Amino acid sequence: MITNIQRFSLNDGPGIRTTVFFKGCNLSCKWCHNPETLSLTPQLLVYPDKCMGCGACMQVCLKGALQVVEGKITLDRELCDNCGECTKVCFSGALEMAGMETSVADMMCEIEQDMAYYNRSGGGVTLSGGEVLLQPDLARELLKACKEKGIETAIETNLCYDFSILEYLAPYLDLIMADIKVYDNDLHKEMTGQGNELIFSNVRRLDELDIPYILRTPVIPGVNDNEKEISDLSRLAGEGKNLLYYELLNFNPLGGSKYDGLDMENHFYEARPLPEARLEDLKNIALQNCASVRVG
Repeated sequence: MITNIQRFSLNDGPGIRTTVFFKGCNLSCKWCHNPETLSLTPQLLVYPDKCMGCGACMQVCLKGALQVVEGKITLDRELCDNCGECTKVCFSGALEMAGMETSVADMMCEIEQDMAYYNRSGGGVTLSGGEVLLQPDLARELLKACKEKGIETAIETNLCYDFSILEYLAPYLDLIMADIKVYDNDLHKEMTGQGNELIFSNVRRLDELDIPYILRTPVIPGVNDNEKEISDLSRLAGEGKNLLYYELLNFNPLGGSKYDGLDMENHFYEARPLPEARLEDLKNIALQNCASVRVG
C-alpha cells in the first residue's frame, strides 16, 4: 500500500530522485507533515473549497456518505467505506484518495522513466512514508528490482522496529536516512506515541550493516528546539563511524491542509519554521559532537 510516487524529488537523498511513499506508520508524531501516510488503510481527503457543487460524486456513492451543502461537498466518515469511486468523477480536486494497492512491476514502470536523471545527477530511488519497514516484503522486492536495473537506493525510516527487519533489506540498500526526533524518553512518548529505547538501540547498531547513513532531527518549535535536546541527540549521532552527516530539518508546516482534508487534529497548526539564525545556533551546538552537520 502506497500513497504516492513523487518524481524529481530533491529533498530525499542525493541527486534527482523518485520517492515512493509507503502508507502506514508505527509512530504518531504530532507534527507529521504527511498525515495521510499514518494509517495503513486507504483514506478519503475532502477539500470543500475546491468543490464546484456538481454532485457527480453523490451519484456514485453507494453509501450516501456525500452531500453538497450550500454548493460545497461534505462527508459523513461513519458512512464512508473509502472505496474511492467518488474521486474518479471529481475533476476539481475536492476529493482525493490516499492509499492504493500497487505492484512492483507498476512502480518500476514509473521509476525507470527517470533513469537518465538518476545517472546524470547521482540520484536514485528513495522509499519513504509513513514507515517503510511496516511493509518489509514489498520494500525488499522493490529495492531488489531497482538494484537489478542499476538504480541507487535509499530508505527514510524511524528505526522503531526489530533490527532484523533492517538487516532483511540491507543487501539492496545504498543509503539509510533515519530520524532521531526527541532525546527525552517521556517527551518522545508524548509526542510520537512510543518510547525511544528501541530507536536509539538501532542507531547504535547501524554500523553493523556497513551501509552509509544520515541521521536527522526534525526541529519542532517548543519540543526539541533547545540546547539540551540538540546536544544530546547530536552526541548520539556522533558515535557512528559510517555516519555521513547529521542534519537538522526545519519544521515543515505544509501538511496543514491534509489535516483539514482528513478531519484530523493538527496539534501544530500555529507553529512556524525556526528563523535561520536560530537553526545556525543549534547547528553550532551539534558541531561540538558531530564532525559534519547540515541544516535542511
